[in-house]
Amino acid sequence: MSADPRALAEEAATFQRRLATALATLAQLPPVELATAPREALVRDGKTTLYRYRSLAKPAGGPPLLIVFALVNRPTVLDLQPDRSLIRSLLAAGIDVYLLDWGTPDRGDRHLSLADYTLGYLHRAVERIRADHGALDLLGVCQGGTLSLLYASLEPKRLRRLITMVTPVDFHTPENLLAKWVRGIDVDLLVDTYGNVPGELLNFGFMSLMPFRLTLQKYLALVDGADDPAQLQNFLRMERWLADSPDQAGTAFREFVRTFFHENRLLHGGATVGGRAIDLKAVAMPVYNIYATQDHLVPPSASRPLRHLVGSRDYEELAFDGGHIGIYVSSRARAIPAAIAAWLSR
Repeated sequence: MSADPRALAEEAATFQRRLATALATLAQLPPVELATAPREALVRDGKTTLYRYRSLAKPAGGPPLLIVFALVNRPTVLDLQPDRSLIRSLLAAGIDVYLLDWGTPDRGDRHLSLADYTLGYLHRAVERIRADHGALDLLGVCQGGTLSLLYASLEPKRLRRLITMVTPVDFHTPENLLAKWVRGIDVDLLVDTYGNVPGELLNFGFMSLMPFRLTLQKYLALVDGADDPAQLQNFLRMERWLADSPDQAGTAFREFVRTFFHENRLLHGGATVGGRAIDLKAVAMPVYNIYATQDHLVPPSASRPLRHLVGSRDYEELAFDGGHIGIYVSSRARAIPAAIAAWLSR
């Protein structure tokens, strides 16, 4: 059955009108702001900053929670807007929230290693919080979860509990598109050429994993919301976050790709950081592992093996019905901070 040319022409004209409406509305919107939850910069250490957030509710009484995000993106997605904010929801639950922001490495930082990030910047942030509170919990997100596991295995007595969120530990699962792409990279040539790996280059790679869903589909959704300024502002916030990817320190990037994406050493053993062997059986504190069932970057099969790798007898999992970004910003994501707060209170 052939399509009606007149119907197709009418549909195309309607799309063009709605696109023009969306673009006109976008041009009139004020600049969007990200990460607006009130906070204080406690320590600046190299390019990194340790933030403490202002309380929004009566303290729950537990130890503070330090959030460690990935190196490859900004943690602003955790506080994208007031009504879509993991951080604000944790604060509203009475949790004392800290955040380690890695900042942006410049050419002088190209030799920073995984040891510099974990046993250097992260360790000093942990010690700063312990000096004030005596104990703390750690929440590692995505690649930040992998870094948190490295630190927890090397310094287990410094943490009370560990939460990992969309965190990869098995980098060779069959449906892991990102891992397949990265395993084809000549990481030595890449780092030797650039020094620091450009964030724009990595962004292009992430987008190419699912080009229809991550490009065309979202712009079709933009046209659907042409008459809704709030929806268009949501679109702008997400686009601003996606475009703001810092460069990666060359040495740390090389180490991470080789150790995990190429050799899968969290699963098979043999990983080292700063000459110290990584043994996830040393992670004996309570562990709460949260993964997303529709995650195209860290599929459940990449995260769930953590249960058998850590030495903790107090291990729980939470499966979120959504994707890698939806776990922070979708309407269903409000369940995540509530689940974290409930787990911490237990």
